[in-house]
Amino acid sequence: MEKKDLTTVTVETSVQAPVEKVWELWTAPEHITQWNFATDAWHCPSAENDLKPGGRFVWRMEAKDGSFGFDYSGTYGHVVPHESIEYRLDDNRQVTITFTELGQETKVVETFEVEDLNSLDLQRSGWQAILENFKKHTEAK
Repeated sequence: MEKKDLTTVTVETSVQAPVEKVWELWTAPEHITQWNFATDAWHCPSAENDLKPGGRFVWRMEAKDGSFGFDYSGTYGHVVPHESIEYRLDDNRQVTITFTELGQETKVVETFEVEDLNSLDLQRSGWQAILENFKKHTEAK
């Protein structure tokens, strides 16, 4: 069976923090639960993260009113501390994140293969909103 080429979307932000801090807050479960949601109506009540090639992650995402929830989960393929993370989601989509230190600022770039359920614009805006939550959380620490 041939896999069709999936459309990719890239979102990015610059965080006013050194790459070591950005990496720690991106990967530590106790911090993932503080930023991994697109709107204030959602939250991330739990996160498991085995950050190594072949390691798994499961981040629970839920509407605060209990109306909907899902596990955002996958398997890490390639991990270079303070530089990049590549993983495959359980629905077989690929995600790549790069961390580029620019003095006391870190550029975070996330590229993901889109899914078929939601519009491209909705996916882009949702992933960008989560990235901006991460920036806000990190800069407040």
